[in-house]
Amino acid sequence: MSKTYVITGAASGIGRALVEYFSKSGIVFAGVRRTEALEELSAISENIIPFYIDLCNDASILEASKYIKEKTENIDTLINAAGCVVAGAVENISVSELRRQFDTNVFGHIEFTQQLLDILDGGRIINISSMASYGIFPFIAPYCASKRAMDILFNSLLMETKRNIKVISIKPGVIATPLWNKSIEENKSSIKNCCGYEAEMEYMIKNAGRNGQEGASVKSVVDIVIKADSAKKPKLTYTVGKDALAARFAAKLPHMIVNSIIKSKVKKISGGAK
Repeated sequence: MSKTYVITGAASGIGRALVEYFSKSGIVFAGVRRTEALEELSAISENIIPFYIDLCNDASILEASKYIKEKTENIDTLINAAGCVVAGAVENISVSELRRQFDTNVFGHIEFTQQLLDILDGGRIINISSMASYGIFPFIAPYCASKRAMDILFNSLLMETKRNIKVISIKPGVIATPLWNKSIEENKSSIKNCCGYEAEMEYMIKNAGRNGQEGASVKSVVDIVIKADSAKKPKLTYTVGKDALAARFAAKLPHMIVNSIIKSKVKKISGGAK
């Protein structure tokens, strides 16, 4: 039986791969912020129904959800895959950038989900979270905090709701997607103005470039999402990759020990990025 999906972040990376896979057998509403991607997605399959959504804009979220509800009376699976990364030292990051981080990764998804709950009853919500949800990685703390907040809020939804809805969190490690280069571009200003942390920022830029090339394949995440979507009794959390498993283990250690290890590494980086 054909299923109906709604997937945000459909323009590239994990979201795009999920749209391409699920549209082979079902109807996929593919949400993008980049308007030129609307035509690109339409050309892939007649099963793909692209729509514009800006998760930082309430009016856009309401318009997108209204459009979907006009087209279908039921959603089998909502996949919240859109996201961004705000980087820099907390003491230097502007509050407006922190708001953008949470609007995109948390509040936008919550609002969009709320608007679709009436046609999601009996379905499932799959969130593309991150191993960053397990702890704090220096200089991308806003991203870590947003992913943790996303997990907590959606888990609360699962516990509270009287609807028949399953909620699943997918926590990948480093995945080779355009997000890395995109994050460097989006954070140019904050990175440039991160006075006193030049070596750390240089390391971050180089590391992001490596991650974009050498991270695990997008397919490793897609395979887990497929598993979570088809399982009769899906797990609440799926961790993808050895690095994500390591982060999950580290999260169980005393906070002081984890802080000590991380601060030691940061101190080594600050001596000069290689």
